[in-house]
Amino acid sequence: MTAYPDRPDRPDDRLDPAPLDDTEQPDGPNGMTRRQLLRHAGWFGGAVVLTVASGEVISHIADRSGAPEAAASGTTAAGAMAAGAGTTASGVLRFVQVSDSHIGFQGPANMNVAGSFTEAIRQVNSLGFRPDFVMHSGDLTHLSTPSQFDQVRQMMTGMRTDRVFTVPGEHDSIGDAGRAYRQTFGKGTLGEGWYSFDTHGVHFVALVNTLSLEKLGHLGEEQIEFVRRDLRGLSSDTPIVVFSHIPLFAMYPRWGWSTDDALRVIALLRRFSSVTCLNGHVHQLFTKTDGNITFHSATTTAYPLPKPGRAPAPTPQVVPARQLKDALGIRSVGYRQGDRELAIKDERLA
Repeated sequence: MTAYPDRPDRPDDRLDPAPLDDTEQPDGPNGMTRRQLLRHAGWFGGAVVLTVASGEVISHIADRSGAPEAAASGTTAAGAMAAGAGTTASGVLRFVQVSDSHIGFQGPANMNVAGSFTEAIRQVNSLGFRPDFVMHSGDLTHLSTPSQFDQVRQMMTGMRTDRVFTVPGEHDSIGDAGRAYRQTFGKGTLGEGWYSFDTHGVHFVALVNTLSLEKLGHLGEEQIEFVRRDLRGLSSDTPIVVFSHIPLFAMYPRWGWSTDDALRVIALLRRFSSVTCLNGHVHQLFTKTDGNITFHSATTTAYPLPKPGRAPAPTPQVVPARQLKDALGIRSVGYRQGDRELAIKDERLA
């Protein structure tokens, strides 16, 4: 987490595979074939409204204005986000997710990642509302050097929000198990950087699954026990949002796009009527719903990665300069207390 001068530390009081063909079997019991992956892939420019009904998360695409098809603009979180009137909206939670800025990266996939992240910050500041907070979901830096951490921290002070939260990516813990990251962003966190907080009737949990990497993400016993204790006193109708860098579902284990012990946390989340998991790492939009839990992977502000199965490995992709911005973007999320819905809108860099 990042605490800026005169800003509260926390809201409220809490803190090498061959390409697949369409007939190949999924990766493990919870994995997906390439066809399934493409069918679930996300899109830019539209709001996805998640409505909880009888304990099930139902998603549908909003219209071009950003208002959900079945609701009047301004009466739901999606409508409030689309309206963008003023800097605050009574009872509405609005926050932004950015991810994978990779400050310090040098390569043909993006010769100016700092410039791209600056554009992302400018876009956050031009949304038409002041976000309650911004979450950076990891890989803030590319090589986790002190100068890179200082640069990204300084850049994020330009975001017009009271609070900036972070979770580390694997690029933020190279060679030191995340110590340099925690020195810069770990104030107020527990263990190796995890934490939780509440605001607007929503409970947020920020997890770290990038420190014990072999092939997949890993949470570990101490952190899973933290989640167990953290959720114990919450009622089952409390909306839950979970942040992590690596996906908590088996998006594509062959490339490490999964967390080996995530099912133990997922089991703890099953009793809640509405759970949304937001991650980075994969540099592309992706949505999957599993009962009461909806997973959303975010895109990047740095460079694209290939879609699963379309390249030998997840390496930075070089695209024509005019197409690069189409692959980069930010995400805004809205929630109105009592409506029991989340509105998620992904936008390309302008």
